Order: sequence, then C-alpha cells, then structure tokens
Amino acid sequence: MAVMPFHLAIPVDSLAHAREFYGELLGCAQGRSSEQWIDWNFFGHQLVTHLVAQMPSRPTPNEVDSHAVPVPHFGVVLAWDDWQQLADKLTAAKTHFILEPYIRFKGQVGEQATLFFLDPAGNALEFKAFKDLGQLFAS
Repeated sequence: MAVMPFHLAIPVDSLAHAREFYGELLGCAQGRSSEQWIDWNFFGHQLVTHLVAQMPSRPTPNEVDSHAVPVPHFGVVLAWDDWQQLADKLTAAKTHFILEPYIRFKGQVGEQATLFFLDPAGNALEFKAFKDLGQLFAS
C-alpha cells in the first residue's frame, strides 16, 4: 500500500496566530481558506486549522523515556538533517519547548531525535527523526 498524506483538523483560537506560526515560523504553504479555517501543506500532509470560540482542554503529560510528553500531540517524522535544521530554527526563534531537542532511547532500538512545543492555541506538536528509519516501527 502506498503511503498517502494524512489529513488532520485541529482547533485554534486565532487564524492570524495560526498564519504566523504555521505559515511563517514552520514555513508551511497556505492552501484554501475561509474566515473559519485554513488548509496548510504540513510537510506534505493536509493540516486544517479551524477557528473555535473556545479551545478544548490542554494536553496532559504522559511519561516516555523519563520525560513528560503531552497527550494528545501530532507532528511528523523528518529526515535527520531536516530535523536538525528545524530544531536550530525553532531554537533561534526562542521557541518555548515542552521538551527541548534531544536524543530519545539513546543506544537502544528506536533511537530518535525529538522535540515538543505548543502552537499559539495550545496544540502540542512533536517532530522527530531516526538515524535508521527502518527502526520507526521496531519493537
């Protein structure tokens, strides 16, 4: 089965802030939009930010590799060098990380680079990379 882009719709409390964050900071191309939503090319996937009057509850932490990981969260797996470039860009932009860029499961099966942060509406994002992409689903 061919891997196809995913579609994810998330709530936001400001489309202007979504444009700044997803369009300017993350560099996602904007697609169709209305006064209530914006389509984004989110690293080859379709992300839609929908304007809501009130945001749902904030993500709750869950322990992974001795770190508090926000649940729910979403993101993408990037190539190692692309992940490092994004981590550097976010650090230079003084992004407040929930989990600063680090190597998770170091020396173990599934070793990966990861980082977590919130968008302006409080949605949690994770970006990760594997030196060996073949370990993405390793157990």
